[in-house]
Amino acid sequence: MKKADVVIIGAGPGGYVAAIRAAQHGKSVICVERDQLGGVCLNVGCIPSKAMINAGKAVEKTQKQLPTMGIKVGDVSIDMPKLVAWKQKVVERLTGGVGFLFKHHKIEHVAGDARFLAPNRIHVDLIDGSTEEIEAGDVIIATGSRPIELKPFPVDGTYVKGSTEALALDRVPKKVLVIGGGYIGLEIGTFLRNLGAEIVVVEATDSLLPGQDPELVKVVARSLKKKKVKTYLSSFAESYEKTEDGVVVTLKTKKGHETVEADWILSTVGRRPNFENIGLEEIGVAVDEHGFIVVDEQRRTTVDHVYAIGDVAGQPMLAHKASREGCVAAEVIAGLPSACDYRVVPAVIFTEPEIASVGMTEEQAKAAGYEVTVGKSPFSANGRALSLGEPEGFAKIVVDKKTDVVLGVHIVGPDATELIAEGTLAIEMGARVEDIAATIPAHPTLPEAVMEAAEAVHGIQIHSV
Repeated sequence: MKKADVVIIGAGPGGYVAAIRAAQHGKSVICVERDQLGGVCLNVGCIPSKAMINAGKAVEKTQKQLPTMGIKVGDVSIDMPKLVAWKQKVVERLTGGVGFLFKHHKIEHVAGDARFLAPNRIHVDLIDGSTEEIEAGDVIIATGSRPIELKPFPVDGTYVKGSTEALALDRVPKKVLVIGGGYIGLEIGTFLRNLGAEIVVVEATDSLLPGQDPELVKVVARSLKKKKVKTYLSSFAESYEKTEDGVVVTLKTKKGHETVEADWILSTVGRRPNFENIGLEEIGVAVDEHGFIVVDEQRRTTVDHVYAIGDVAGQPMLAHKASREGCVAAEVIAGLPSACDYRVVPAVIFTEPEIASVGMTEEQAKAAGYEVTVGKSPFSANGRALSLGEPEGFAKIVVDKKTDVVLGVHIVGPDATELIAEGTLAIEMGARVEDIAATIPAHPTLPEAVMEAAEAVHGIQIHSV
């Protein structure tokens, strides 16, 4: 029987980070992962999707932005197999880096499926067909999540694709119907639109990107309309039929039933946690009414010495949240005073323009009892945004009127996913809005919009009214 101070089940952005942090604190670590290191995020999710999104933006810039600058480019051709191969090189470099770090920190990777025999004993079905057992001082569950499948639309990789299949195409489709107007559907849909595909989005709620600040969503919705992306809100995809050229999908819309022809269907209706077959019931780990493992601020489950992090342990299902929880769990096991602060978990969406938020929205702050003041600064007044040809959007800061403490920062516009870091730091350190206003960004840069949004809280912004 193998022994380790810490056994981690899963090697995604939560699991591999937890393994490295535990090893940094002197623990012997075994990480059980059947598939490749890096999990969904590095292999088929965050990293490959952003690589492809970047490629799509390059195509759009070449076709639409460069001509307005007086730069003429010939017809753009897209070699999808070559593009997918380039994406895969990016993935392999990162996953290979995780493998190098495991070796550097003397972390053992056991390739197989883990199942609890007891809180401190793990049975592993190895990929070579054999088995082994591991005795652990502490165990961290980091088994991630998988896509939810609608019964009428099972993913078959041909007529119905998930995000994984949509990032490994051999050709650009003519038309795709996207079920789900959340961030995955819109990110991949926008990427495919930039490559030339016609896109139709079907969303069950009355808004795209449900749960996001409505002001930010309006900007993205306008952009999609300009791109001629058709959206059906408060609508449902009910069924589909296979045809010689693809599929015909029946929709239930606000106006009645309609049919849409497409090459194939992209199903992106959310994700569910993975832990059905790891023996939680046998050892008594509690699961809440939403289907997530119950944990405290230190990521402890209801069973001593068993921790859970990432998608299995509750919303938001984000890679960076999982990584932070992995650090916390490893540090607590090492005897350090560590905990998660969910006020400072940013949400980022790589649409066009990008969306990024951290902290409370204006509505959430009011519901929590705050009297709020809001400052906004449009990117149309930002020199750098104009020079980039990306003037859409704004930065917005939500502030407690009584104390001037920053409660939320919300950005829609160019590089919003990068700019949100300043807002995240401000909330983490309990900054007042004048701390952001007094921070001098270089000129001309996009962070000037964040500074001016801070100034706008008290009506002293320079470049907008």
